Amino acid sequence: MKSRTVFVCRNCGAREAKWVGKCTTCGEWNSFEEEVEVSRKGNTARTTASQGTSRPLRLSEVTINADERMDTGDGELNRVLGGGIVPGSMILLGGEPGVGKSTLVLQFALQNRCGKVLYVSGEESVAQIKTRARRLDADNEDCFFLSGNSLETVLEHARALEPRLLIIDSIQTLATEIVDSIPGSLSQIRECTNALLRFSKENTITTILIGHITKDGQLAGPKVLEHMVDTVLQFEGDQQYMYRILRSMKNRFGSTSEVGIYEMVQSGLRQVSNPSELLLSNHEQALSGIAVTATVEGIRPILLEVQALVSTAAYGTPQRSATGFDTRRLNMLLAVLEKRVGFRLAAKDVFLNIAGGIRVNDPALDLGIVMAVLSSNIDTPIPDETLFSGEVGLSGEIRAVARIDQRVSEAEKLGFKRMYIPAGNKKGLAKTPARLEIMFVSKITDICRMLFN
Repeated sequence: MKSRTVFVCRNCGAREAKWVGKCTTCGEWNSFEEEVEVSRKGNTARTTASQGTSRPLRLSEVTINADERMDTGDGELNRVLGGGIVPGSMILLGGEPGVGKSTLVLQFALQNRCGKVLYVSGEESVAQIKTRARRLDADNEDCFFLSGNSLETVLEHARALEPRLLIIDSIQTLATEIVDSIPGSLSQIRECTNALLRFSKENTITTILIGHITKDGQLAGPKVLEHMVDTVLQFEGDQQYMYRILRSMKNRFGSTSEVGIYEMVQSGLRQVSNPSELLLSNHEQALSGIAVTATVEGIRPILLEVQALVSTAAYGTPQRSATGFDTRRLNMLLAVLEKRVGFRLAAKDVFLNIAGGIRVNDPALDLGIVMAVLSSNIDTPIPDETLFSGEVGLSGEIRAVARIDQRVSEAEKLGFKRMYIPAGNKKGLAKTPARLEIMFVSKITDICRMLFN
């Protein structure tokens, strides 16, 4: 048995004999971590031996099961996955500690009826899992639980049980005897994931891996981990709010633009089928600095409330703060207002918040954000039942946005009376709504005259 120290890039998996600051393969800085490599006699045969023989096939020789996807019983999860789970696929679910990853997966395991499920937890005992299951008020006789962190033990029980779904919570706690390092190291994560992937494909068992994330918001472990799996899901949300968003960062079997929205309640995670009604606040009196805008996540239109506060800077350097929106984009919009519209905001603090703890990157929010900032700056409320949707350019023009029909339809459904949209979307609008007045604008100065004289 021989051992040696190597340095492995956590971003691309490149190996070096000594530590270097910049990876020569991917160009990432400070990405090398030390590993102790132990080589045992016969390890190569154990790691590379296949469970069966295979031969190259033509596409015409490949048979596909009629039931290509399994219904999860969760409409939001089905939407994000592209219609359900593909048998034999591997899914990686990441998120911050305490956001509800284990709750989401346990709820899915207990409520699904697709067959046997093996839930492996390296962080909790079976008794602790049962305590959480009581809170969810769900049970499933086809769901089996195992507590441990040995990969060999997990594969042994999985071969004996033959489940249709294997859940690992979490991949950072799993360890194999082949690699002589602690659980959670790059080599352990890489080897365990590779073994689970091979087992999943050979036995057509769907595997869900729960992964930790780093302080930078990236999935912990080597970057090659995201390339190995079929689907990467990100579960996010502010713990101070009740809403959670499930995003697809990578999906070989569907779109990556879909999102699922959940509400964290006492009994677990509740699916939110119409988020617009929950994310909009009903104010008894008109307030300045509040505007409603429309965004589209995948094929789902969502109406959001934008809150802005503009005040005189108490210190020499004005503050710029945005929650749920890109701060750099906010600075650009403020510069446009300063240069093109004439509002003096350079010496004022600007605070922006997307209500509900939702984070959005849709450029169509620009017009609503600008209107909220201007409303707060002159302390004049925006008329009730008014909606905005449009992208703001550097010259102060309002540019056309995609999927305008869906945004208009959602606004009409929720009872809005007037909507300001770019003039460039006039040709793309399929039909004129009956109960919603459409105002076409081309410049910020035009809409400012209409609303604030």
